[in-house]
Amino acid sequence: MKTGIKGCFETTVTEQFSAKTLGSGTMDVLGTPGLAAFAERCTWESVAPFLEEGEGTVGTAMDLKHLSATPVGRKVRFESELVEVDGRRLVFRFEGFDDAGKIGEGVHERFIVVKERFLEKALTKPVR
Repeated sequence: MKTGIKGCFETTVTEQFSAKTLGSGTMDVLGTPGLAAFAERCTWESVAPFLEEGEGTVGTAMDLKHLSATPVGRKVRFESELVEVDGRRLVFRFEGFDDAGKIGEGVHERFIVVKERFLEKALTKPVR
C-alpha cells in the first residue's frame, strides 16, 4: 500500500442520515455521524482493491469538521487521499461537498486487519 491513493464517493442525503434520525440533532439535514460515515466509506472503498484476500480495514480515529448544513435530498460528494502508511496503519485526508461548496473536512485513520481473526476476536471478547 502506497500513499497517494484517491477515493471518491457520491450519494444523496436521505432521511436515514439526517441529524433528526441519527439522534445528533432535531433537523432534517445531514447529521455529523452521517458525514463521518460517508467519509469512512470514501476512504475504505479507495484502498479495498489494494488489500490481500481476506483483509479489510477498520476505522480507529477521526478528526472531523462539519462546516455547512446539507438538507435531506441534496447530493454530496466525498474525496479522500491516503497520506500516510505506517505498516497496517493508514491515514487519510478527506473533504465533503454539496452543490453549494465544502461541507466538511478532516483526517481519518484506519488499520488493515485480517477479517476472520478480527471478527473471531470481537465475537469471543469476554463480558465483564
